[in-house]
Amino acid sequence: MVNISQKVIHRYLRHNKKFPHVWCSGCSNGIVLGSLIRAIADLKLDRDDVTMVSGIGCSSRMPTYVDFNTCHTLHGRPIAFATGIKLHKPEQNVIIVTGDGDATAIGGNHFIHACRRNMDMTILVLNNHIYGMTGGQHSPTTLINDYTSTTPHGNIDPTFDICELALGAGATFVARTTAYHAIETQKLIKEAIMHKGVSVVEIMSTCPVIYGRLNKKGSASDMLRWLKENSMTVADAEKATPDKKEGKIIRGILRQELRPEYCESYAKLIESLQPKETMTPSSKEEVKK
Repeated sequence: MVNISQKVIHRYLRHNKKFPHVWCSGCSNGIVLGSLIRAIADLKLDRDDVTMVSGIGCSSRMPTYVDFNTCHTLHGRPIAFATGIKLHKPEQNVIIVTGDGDATAIGGNHFIHACRRNMDMTILVLNNHIYGMTGGQHSPTTLINDYTSTTPHGNIDPTFDICELALGAGATFVARTTAYHAIETQKLIKEAIMHKGVSVVEIMSTCPVIYGRLNKKGSASDMLRWLKENSMTVADAEKATPDKKEGKIIRGILRQELRPEYCESYAKLIESLQPKETMTPSSKEEVKK
């Protein structure tokens, strides 16, 4: 892993924004932002060649602080905006930062079809099991029996697995990590950006102020420690017995394959529809005269 200096990292930040950031004390979004910037710095990407798009929510405030091309869009619609950007400027490295609610509840349909199309975009889903900034409501990943502002007696909705959803919808790069594993997060984001096709990286994150306090999950460090102790790598999971990996967060690359990329296929389609040359060389000369 390349040692990225603080000076290099600071080059990617908007220093006219108010720091420290808007996130609550102990929120893991800052860790993820650091890993993302280090991945981009490691790839030596020019700031003008990166477009970061987000919707609404805690994690979606991330583009505010980075000196890239950025779009802070509507709730659940960052993938739709990013799709238009990528079609118009296919050379851009388009990165979507979204949350579990923004991506898979209000924005679920866009998420599914982005995976299906295989457009060359990177989707980072920060999963903290709750709508944090927008009121503390439960999301599709809120754990059974946990409390939120909309489940004051405990959540009874079954949860779904974001990575399994991405795999089922056809994403060609799917990975999962946790905010505790910052270096691993940096590595997986780098792999996702380099992948030619749609990439989904689920990052299990923590919300110690709203979700943690309400569910008595301890301090911010306790919640990060839980991510460490309740996760295992793909390699370890393959060797583990079912009882050892039950309830564990499986970390690493879950799929990495190549398939025709959407923008390239679209460009070929446009080219194929152009009028064919029907004039002979002699007739062209006559027209010139």
